[in-house]
Amino acid sequence: MVRAVPRGTGHYLPVRVVENAEFEKTLDTSDEWIRSRSGIERRHFAHEGEKTSDLAIAAARAALLDAGLEGSDIDAIVLATATPDQTFPSTAVRVQDAIGMRGGFAFDIQAVCAGFVFALAQADAMIRTGLARRVMVIGAETFSRILDFTDRATCVLFGDGAGALILEAAQGEGSAEDRGILATDLHSDGRYSDLLYVDGGPSSTGTAGAVRMSGQEVFKHAVIKLAQTGAAALKKAGLDTAGIDWLVPHQANLRIMTMTAQKLGVPMERVVVTVQDHGNTSAASIPLALSVANAEGRLRKGDVILVEAIGGGLAWGAAVMRW
Repeated sequence: MVRAVPRGTGHYLPVRVVENAEFEKTLDTSDEWIRSRSGIERRHFAHEGEKTSDLAIAAARAALLDAGLEGSDIDAIVLATATPDQTFPSTAVRVQDAIGMRGGFAFDIQAVCAGFVFALAQADAMIRTGLARRVMVIGAETFSRILDFTDRATCVLFGDGAGALILEAAQGEGSAEDRGILATDLHSDGRYSDLLYVDGGPSSTGTAGAVRMSGQEVFKHAVIKLAQTGAAALKKAGLDTAGIDWLVPHQANLRIMTMTAQKLGVPMERVVVTVQDHGNTSAASIPLALSVANAEGRLRKGDVILVEAIGGGLAWGAAVMRW
């Protein structure tokens, strides 16, 4: 059977680094308060005029370099973002043009923080069915554009960044020993849409709006649902937690990641953690963490990787791949 096998990764972070101490100047908060509740120490914010597409393009170029490919070698781009450059066209077509990809197709997908997992599932399906041979999956966000900097419950948590993963069709045997994406598991439940949302939009207010979140409720759902979807994806792949080499969760909150790892029985030394340096970069967090781990030489051919995320919607999901 055809598998979607990882070929290359890349990421980009804006130059501006915002330490926790910077928020102490305008908010009733502290570095210790932010660290103790989230594990975040700093994050990157895009500079004025720097768009989501700029971050995505830089990550895409880095992934092409890592893979030894040109833009013309890519058949499709699936870009996950909740902060597009414009209402339309898609941010993905901006990337398509910038990397010199003159054929194929490109589109955006929106599942907020779970967006990259949803995009990964779409790319896997397209490769399995022969719609595309090489697909670039990107997560890119400029969440700093939709933050209320008077709300300490949200503005200290998020950051900007982008990550990209190139998947390529390859023959497999149809077993858990194959390289590539082995299984995906996706969910959403609109009953909880008011727990994490943006209070604006083209058809409601005509403005971008700002992030609003019921933090404690999101926390409760996250720990339970992430453990469940991770276990479900592993079962579909014919594996269990003992077979995981790396857990790469959505980098939202260190406490959520720690508790989810405990529920799955994965020791923290096998969890890729970047939240301390990047904050919550929404759809960008998993590909960003993957790319950082790959650049550091931690990911080796044949490693089993479980990725999982939850975001507004609520939307959540997981994927299992063999590197």
